[in-house]
Amino acid sequence: QVQLVESGGGLVQAGGSLSLSCVTSGIIFNIHTMAWYRQAPGKQRELVASITSGGNTVYSTSVKGRFTISRDNAKNTVYLQTNSLKPEDTAIYYCNAERPGPGWNFWGQGTQVTVSS
Repeated sequence: QVQLVESGGGLVQAGGSLSLSCVTSGIIFNIHTMAWYRQAPGKQRELVASITSGGNTVYSTSVKGRFTISRDNAKNTVYLQTNSLKPEDTAIYYCNAERPGPGWNFWGQGTQVTVSS
C-alpha cells in the first residue's frame, strides 16, 4: 500500500519559516520524481517545486529563492524548506510522487500552511 504522509505545517507570521516533510512507503522512492504542490482556497492546485531521482530541481517563480526542495533516498523522504513566508503562501501543501507509466502518480493528504500578516 502506497502512503505519502506530510508533516510540518502550521501557523507562522510573515517572514517566518517552516520545514515540511513527506515520508513515503510502498514505492521505490529513489526512482520517483517527488514534488510539492499547494492549493489555496478557491484556487487550482499548483506546482511549488519538484526534484527528480537525479536531484534536478524545478521551482515555481513565486517561491524561487525562498523555498528549497530536497530528498533523502535512504529515508524515503522529501523535504520543503520554506523561508521568508508571505500571506500568499497560505495553502494546503501536498506531496506527490510520480514515475513514468499509467497509474504511477500518488498524493499525500496535505498539510496546512497558514501565514499571518
